Amino acid sequence: MLCNPAARSTETVACNMWFETCLAQGFDFVLPEIADYEIRRELLLGNRLLSLQRLDALKASLKYVPLNTPIMQRAAEFWAQARRRGRPTARNVALDGDMILCAQWDWLRTQADDVVIATTNVQHLAEFSRALTWRDI
Repeated sequence: MLCNPAARSTETVACNMWFETCLAQGFDFVLPEIADYEIRRELLLGNRLLSLQRLDALKASLKYVPLNTPIMQRAAEFWAQARRRGRPTARNVALDGDMILCAQWDWLRTQADDVVIATTNVQHLAEFSRALTWRDI
């Protein structure tokens, strides 16, 4: 779970406070590579160097879940299933980071108990993963 450091809002502040509280209570967090990519690209585009440093520090402090061939193949399966069901989460030409995130969750749940994606985008993720809004965790 990452609260988007590219955005500066009351919601982001609340999310960051929630994250710190959960860490203090012993919750484990992981950083999926696709989430790092999506946040990092926005920070790079905006030349947000301090935020990039904070992201790198966070990456160093959490378990990092890299992408690999089995995860990407699973993401492709999810992508195809969503379209066959008539519920795509992105345009056909898009990379569809949501399906990649679901595939990373799918892999991670074989490694740990009670894995949930903390998000603001439950709708796109819940079909293939356990996703809850961060406030509901």
